[in-house]
Amino acid sequence: MARRGVGTWLREGVWEIPLRRCLALLVAAGLVAGLVIGVRTAVREDRSCAPGVARPEGSDECVGVATTAFDFGHPQLRATVRAIARENARLRPGRYVTVAVMLPYTATAAASLADIQHELQGAYLAQYQANHHSNGQSPAIRLVLANPGATSRYWKEMVDRLAAMTDSADRLRAVAGVGQSTDDNKKAVKELTRRGIPVVGSSITADDLANGQGGKDPYPGLARVSPTNTDEARALASFAKVGAGRALLVYDKPGDPYTRTLQNSFAALIKGSPYEPQPFTPPADRSKEGTTANTFRQITNLVCDTSRSTDTILFAGRHTQLRQFINALGARGCQDRTFTVLTGDEGSYLTGEKHLDRDALRHRLSVRYTALAHPDAWLGDNPRTGGSAVAAGTLTRLLTTAEKSPVGPIGPVALEDGQLIIGYDAMRLAVHGIREAVPQGRSVPTLADVGLQWPQVKGSLRVDGASGWICLDVHGNPYDKAVPIVELRPEGGSRFVTLAWPEGKPPGGACLPPS
Repeated sequence: MARRGVGTWLREGVWEIPLRRCLALLVAAGLVAGLVIGVRTAVREDRSCAPGVARPEGSDECVGVATTAFDFGHPQLRATVRAIARENARLRPGRYVTVAVMLPYTATAAASLADIQHELQGAYLAQYQANHHSNGQSPAIRLVLANPGATSRYWKEMVDRLAAMTDSADRLRAVAGVGQSTDDNKKAVKELTRRGIPVVGSSITADDLANGQGGKDPYPGLARVSPTNTDEARALASFAKVGAGRALLVYDKPGDPYTRTLQNSFAALIKGSPYEPQPFTPPADRSKEGTTANTFRQITNLVCDTSRSTDTILFAGRHTQLRQFINALGARGCQDRTFTVLTGDEGSYLTGEKHLDRDALRHRLSVRYTALAHPDAWLGDNPRTGGSAVAAGTLTRLLTTAEKSPVGPIGPVALEDGQLIIGYDAMRLAVHGIREAVPQGRSVPTLADVGLQWPQVKGSLRVDGASGWICLDVHGNPYDKAVPIVELRPEGGSRFVTLAWPEGKPPGGACLPPS
């Protein structure tokens, strides 16, 4: 009995009970590990926002490519997004190609959202026109929304998604839009074109986000409908007759692609100026206020210190800083002196800016900018070449039906900032390239052939845009594109002043760029 008791004790105390405890602990650990993995998996799955769109780790932004009626949480986009979804739904499988409209849909600044809304409306109207008013040309056009994030931080995720769509049933054949000329957007365009995806820029104007600089094409397959900053500055100079002894340059330091190339263009116009250019340093996110208002208050004192013959200020900066600078000039000490601020197309953001001090524009201060487009540009006495009221009227007729089924509704429409017009023209150029690339006897072009069409968009093959003729050089840049000069009005909105031209006059009737 004693021996049996010892054996039992040894068996139960030394082996069986500890073993059972060990097994229980292992089972519990396994359950915990499984629970952790399950929770992590659930969290990962929960980061999806909509088909093709998800929140990256550590971010609440929904980025990627939206293929359904997803408005990125912005009610002002909802009507247009739903109109696009309705148009996409009526397309027959196998008979369409896809164009992605790349814009920062998760932006939060009011001015940026208005820009996005209007450009998306223009893209949709061009899609509708292509599918319903082009005499049965094929393929049909499907639109999707590509979002790299508010500041384009997540451009890699978006590009990967777009690249996957080129070989799928989506048949992605072009990306239009892009948004502002920023460093991250440069990277996105660089990678898209490296992968052979054609890109049509709508509002990008930076010289270094273009081909042909120094004879090189770093973005093969990129076309643009807006002039470069250099061309805008040349058009502005031909209109304003800017002289070195009469102008002061104020610029963003270190700048971004847009502001840097605008600064260089302006500096070239006033070479030999007796005044040192005045820098300011905004936040990395140039839609934020930062502390630049203090800098501008100081710069206005220096403006008043210039000789009385100085009456022009060239401003190379984004719209938030432009608004701060205008507000500072409104409180300048030398109210008896008249000044004109000349700047690039970022000025269009201020047409409805509620934080702009409109009284500043009543105190011997005018602000003029080179717009990408303006609804009044082709009214009245127009030049015989370079654009026409007929082409602009086509868009106007689409807009008159935009609140009716099946075209609309697309939400409130505004044209003064030019974004709807330029978004419409960019999509029309994308459609032109796609359809010109369709091989004989087929209905869908190859991806590689679309980007090869841009050098032939000239002469009788030009696109008669609502913003003016789109005649591209061999690098995909518009030649002698019409540049509306527009002035901010004290009562709000803008006033069209005149059309200006990079070459000093409208292009010839053939619209063929010189060698």
